[in-house]
Amino acid sequence: LSAFATPAMAADPVPFVAGPVFTTFGAVAKVDSDMPIPANATFKVVFDVNTAGEPGAVNRTFDSAARFINMHVAAGVPERNIHVVVVVHGTASGDLVQDGVYAAAHQGKPNPNAAAIAALIAHGVDFYLCGQSAARYGIARKDLLPGVKVALSAMTVHALLQQQGYAE
Repeated sequence: LSAFATPAMAADPVPFVAGPVFTTFGAVAKVDSDMPIPANATFKVVFDVNTAGEPGAVNRTFDSAARFINMHVAAGVPERNIHVVVVVHGTASGDLVQDGVYAAAHQGKPNPNAAAIAALIAHGVDFYLCGQSAARYGIARKDLLPGVKVALSAMTVHALLQQQGYAE
């Protein structure tokens, strides 16, 4: 069986390119899919983020949210039919803070997530910080990037959004 796997593994990877909505992050690959997406498709998706991003890089899940939007718009889904919520808790909570707060914990470096979060919010993505995590990590509302909202808990956001038809 390994002889059959080798040619596929040796094939050149499909290039990832900038998407039609977010051009500096959320790169996508063109895929010849066997599952057609209906022209009237509507997506309601929640991204759960509990792990902080790598220092100096956009949090991988924030990038995934942008990739989700980019790939579906590229596939013909109108952006207005894509509803994304990002729920942040745990150590990822620190990825939602303003540069000064972020810098205090990261050798004076600015928050690498700030521009991505601003771009996602500008395209209708909602960011909710778990209030329990905010309390745990001492994050005040004034510390948050513009547009980031606070919820009672991440569990609360997930439960309420599930009732509204959102999928993870």
